[in-house]
Amino acid sequence: MQGFIIFVLIFGFISPCLCTGLNVETKNNIFNVLQYGARGDGKSDDSQAFLSAWRRACKAVGMSTLVIPAGRSFMVTKLNFNGPCTAKILIQLEGEIIAPPKAAWKGGLIWISVEYVNGLTIDGILHGQGPTWWQCPTCNRPMMLFFHSCKSLNVRKLRIRNSPRSHTSITMCQDATFSNIAINSPVTSPNTDGFDIAHSSNILIEDSYIKSGDDCIALNGGSFFVNATGVTCGPGHGISVGSLGRNGANDQVSNIYVRNCTFIGTTNGARIKTFSGGSGYAKQITFEQIILVNVLNPIIIDQNYHIVPKETDVSVSDVTYRGFTGTSASDVAIALKCSPSGCFGLLFDQNNIVSTQPGKKTSSFCINAHGSARNTIPSVSCLK
Repeated sequence: MQGFIIFVLIFGFISPCLCTGLNVETKNNIFNVLQYGARGDGKSDDSQAFLSAWRRACKAVGMSTLVIPAGRSFMVTKLNFNGPCTAKILIQLEGEIIAPPKAAWKGGLIWISVEYVNGLTIDGILHGQGPTWWQCPTCNRPMMLFFHSCKSLNVRKLRIRNSPRSHTSITMCQDATFSNIAINSPVTSPNTDGFDIAHSSNILIEDSYIKSGDDCIALNGGSFFVNATGVTCGPGHGISVGSLGRNGANDQVSNIYVRNCTFIGTTNGARIKTFSGGSGYAKQITFEQIILVNVLNPIIIDQNYHIVPKETDVSVSDVTYRGFTGTSASDVAIALKCSPSGCFGLLFDQNNIVSTQPGKKTSSFCINAHGSARNTIPSVSCLK
């Protein structure tokens, strides 16, 4: 009897500890994909384990962490991280997530999507197996990372490489910060935009490196109050507003700020491109303190993008180019090809764009462009 009493006392003392140990995951809201069946061998499909862990993290209370542990490669065929969630979530991506090659793709145009989630933080490594897709530019290649209808995103220290198509797409999001992002795909990779942004506001992309086969950043219709600062672009097609007005669309873009950015060997630097026959506007756009290294078209407005020139209703106005310095790979460093209705309020200030070839002069070219220039090389005397 005495031994039984001692046993009961000991068990009563340690049982709270045992219960606490069994509920560490719930108490701390840490959800490790390995505990949900992920193998992390780079071959097995870990998609269901990821989604199971996500559902638990999403339903938690307060803050929760979805852990993809270091030292492993997790192959996932397709992920849909959907909300709304009761928790604010950190995706702690310490290992690598890799996509299946083209031959094993199960269909769809998005590899990883995050939708209707607020207060999410992500960091880590993604590998898109792009080389298995790029030989077929007409195929329906998937984009890599898709954010839709999210608020208060914080994506940081993310390494993304070799996407089949666009690396990161942002639509209908508000108040998102992307910092210290490294995107890496070769110049020959087709349509691999670094960032595609549309119908979103208050977006910040900062201190990032983007190497791609298309636009480093493309600002499409519905982009408002977007700030790109400290971005190094190259190779790629530069930072583009547009294209806007495709297929007669009404596209509106305003309050775009591109500052302290560097373009290295890109096709374009600061570009605005619109289709004929569309409607809307691109206005209140500022490019300033831009470093150019061997850029083919440092500053370009093209209001007849990929189409026979004709009247267009997408207006371009109030655009500032200030503090451009560096080299142009072409003779025409500033090309302003506006529609018959004209571009207005263009300001060039304190720019010095010289030729990559020593002793060769750069020039400007204007059609229907209205504005002013001061202390700018090359001279933009063609402005009306």
